[in-house]
Amino acid sequence: MDDIPYESAIDLLDADHKLVKQQFTDYQALAEDGAPPELKQQLAHKICMELAVHTQIEEEIFYPEVRKAIKDDKLMDAAMQEHAEAKEQIAQIQGMDADDEGYDAKVQQLGKAVMEHVMEERERVFLKAQYSTLDLRGMVPQLFKRKQQLMGQLQKAAARGKKVAA
Repeated sequence: MDDIPYESAIDLLDADHKLVKQQFTDYQALAEDGAPPELKQQLAHKICMELAVHTQIEEEIFYPEVRKAIKDDKLMDAAMQEHAEAKEQIAQIQGMDADDEGYDAKVQQLGKAVMEHVMEERERVFLKAQYSTLDLRGMVPQLFKRKQQLMGQLQKAAARGKKVAA
């Protein structure tokens, strides 16, 4: 675990949150500066890839463990619903070209939804997980390994010209 730069599962997941927040900020700057559509689309697809991987590791590893530990199905169901909505928006973005009308608005709408989810997750899911008996430190290697695996798969798919499945 020496080569993994995260102390806990929450550190790893929150690092993802911070990365996509910065990417959405960068996208906003590109949109405001009238950047070429190709540049905006490249960043939007990178955001979609990051979110696809993040949601998958949460759904496969983190959420099931948190659900068992905190016994709050309503909270976890709400988090899963927010993921489903984000995946739907990602699919819509990927089905568009950056010069399509409404593309920037769709990316910004996704950014707003993701940031609202992040706040909810930090304030409720992460907090409850921290106060539970869950081994957040022990979960890091599994999350990290799965994240690297998924990123590798998606990067190969993107190199072959395939869309990222959220």
